[in-house]
Amino acid sequence: MFLRLSDEQQEIRDVVRKFARQKIAPQAERWDEEAYFPREILEPLGEMGLTGLLVPEAQGGSPQSRLTGAVIYEEVGQADMSTAVWLAVHNMVAGLIARFGDEAQRHRWVTRMATGELLGAFCLSEAHAGSDAANVRCAARRDGDDYVLSGTKFWVTSAGVADIYAVFARTDEGTGARGVTAFIIEKDTPGFQIGKRERKMGLHSSPTGELVFEQCRVPAANRLGAEGDGLKIALSSLDGGRINIGAITTGVAQAAFDVAARYAQERQAFGKPIAGFEGIQFLLADMAMKIEASRLLVYQAAFKMDEGEPASMYAAMAKCFASDSAMAVTTDAVQVLGGAGYVRDWPVERYMRDVKVGQIFEGANQIQRIVIARALLGNVATMG
Repeated sequence: MFLRLSDEQQEIRDVVRKFARQKIAPQAERWDEEAYFPREILEPLGEMGLTGLLVPEAQGGSPQSRLTGAVIYEEVGQADMSTAVWLAVHNMVAGLIARFGDEAQRHRWVTRMATGELLGAFCLSEAHAGSDAANVRCAARRDGDDYVLSGTKFWVTSAGVADIYAVFARTDEGTGARGVTAFIIEKDTPGFQIGKRERKMGLHSSPTGELVFEQCRVPAANRLGAEGDGLKIALSSLDGGRINIGAITTGVAQAAFDVAARYAQERQAFGKPIAGFEGIQFLLADMAMKIEASRLLVYQAAFKMDEGEPASMYAAMAKCFASDSAMAVTTDAVQVLGGAGYVRDWPVERYMRDVKVGQIFEGANQIQRIVIARALLGNVATMG
């Protein structure tokens, strides 16, 4: 197990931190209030190499280890969780095309994604296929040199603002998980339209919406991987995605703690700063412990992935513990600020609203506990 970040990782962290604090954090409140997607920061993120973290250099990327990626996402998440989430999804899609795409697909899309010219979205969930990903019903029927897609996707991050969409559809009704195939669909494809945009508790500047396919004709050349390999492709990103959410929510928790600790030292009550009262001290101490433990779990899971060790249980632990902890930390931050924490003049209420979804997406935390239990107990955990 590592003991410290390398000099290079610390340098990357410092560069990303400076950018996030100067270019993202000051705008986050306005973006949230206006439900505004900040497309203008995509190109600067690309110039920094942050839009090609899973893309090889030969394809225009700036590949980083999972541990370095966790450091990056924590810093961006500390500035604005919405930005960190859509950036992580974009990198996941770029990485999938780089890994599973053919040469023509990589040439057509990957380099432009790695530079921040194109934004990607991941489209797996449906009304009946969330944690039960094998229950995909959106259909893709082969018709000559094309596939014809019909159906709906839900909960798509960057719906309506992304340029390309990795869509998973059923090509064989009778083969369960093996009947799902992946496709890359461009935003202006006839028969493809954006449906309802969700009105969410948080992550207001990261649009989440519905995709509708009505006899949408997609060239077979846009199929990603072999027919029937779609679910395997989608699930290959699970561990990395869970580590990313653990890192992002740890960043949000850190931001909430920083505000609460500063406020507690400045706010006067009964003739002294409220930080002088044990009740506040205990809250802050517990918050700090949760953050440190979350960070170490995230780093451990990332390190194991980088070393090629089995990491699924650790990724589930990191995502589950970090997001649960972040929910607790942000709630306690609101409590430390009292009435000030409940109004929008302070950012902690936004942190609390944003971070709640960390317990839900990339597999709800109840699913993470199942993953952990099965890894620990084997067949016993599947009985019943």
